Amino acid sequence: MSPEANAYFAALLSTGVMQIVGLIEILAGIAFLVNRFGAIMSLFLMSVSVNAVLFHISLDPDKIIIALLLLALNVLMLFYYKNQFKQLLKPRI
Repeated sequence: MSPEANAYFAALLSTGVMQIVGLIEILAGIAFLVNRFGAIMSLFLMSVSVNAVLFHISLDPDKIIIALLLLALNVLMLFYYKNQFKQLLKPRI
């Protein structure tokens, strides 16, 4: 990784953000496996996916393929749970 990417990642590690990201990933995986709370966890995981892609676009473009794969899988999960999001996306008058 570039020195800027290393510095950014070190800052994330030192503040505990990566531990939270890891916890979200573990909880999302469990939610998907037991098919309970998967819809809400896919929304939480989307923020992780988008941030991973943005990190690689701006600081480490050589290794972006894994982040794009994670984003694609997360979009697939959002489509899987789309019926549960209909109420959220319903227009209000």
